[in-house]
Amino acid sequence: MNSVDRLALFDLDHTLLPLDSDYQWADFLARSGRAGDPVEALRRNDELMDRYNAGQLSAEETYDFMLGLLTRADMDELKEWHSAYMQAIIIPAITPVALELVNKHKQQGDLCAIVTATNEFVTTPIARAFSVDHLVATIPEIINNRYTGKVQGIPSFKEGKITRVKQWLHDQGLQFDDFSETWFYSDSINDLPLMEAVSHPVAVNPSPALRKHAQRHNWPVMDLFQDMQDAKS
Repeated sequence: MNSVDRLALFDLDHTLLPLDSDYQWADFLARSGRAGDPVEALRRNDELMDRYNAGQLSAEETYDFMLGLLTRADMDELKEWHSAYMQAIIIPAITPVALELVNKHKQQGDLCAIVTATNEFVTTPIARAFSVDHLVATIPEIINNRYTGKVQGIPSFKEGKITRVKQWLHDQGLQFDDFSETWFYSDSINDLPLMEAVSHPVAVNPSPALRKHAQRHNWPVMDLFQDMQDAKS
């Protein structure tokens, strides 16, 4: 019998973080000359982000570019790059309000997981920084201790997030029906499939499209980083 009665799932980019970790990783590599031609890498990164925000980006397109970046170095060098990226970009972006949201569920004894389309290499240290033990992310394929630039299994993207969460729960001998209440916090219209699968969908820092959807369906809306946005305006 499941001793944990409640499940809390969190998207990462623009939900717990006021930025997109995948975009920032590519930007970090491009600006330091580690992603090929800097101008072309920055242009491609911006194009993909614009189409993602519009809900018009396929999983194949984003992963061809993003996972291709992992093929540019061996594991040791990638880890050195990522450590610098964490210190320069991610750690300063982790806010008390985001930590408080996660900790509220943890303190209630809820089973918590970050569920993100961004790949495991980029997001594993970020989940660790939030003290979240469980991460459902896109898995980059590794052969002979090098990333191939391809996805292993089903990407954690759109409907794939439901499949991957169910797989993760199954591996622990659990399923959605074991929980009396389930939450999913997200900012993106791309996450509608999983938001509609939980009992408590919450739109956090929502995109305009998701905000409209949430308001039509009377979903809670949280502007977690409103103070930061006000300070910039």
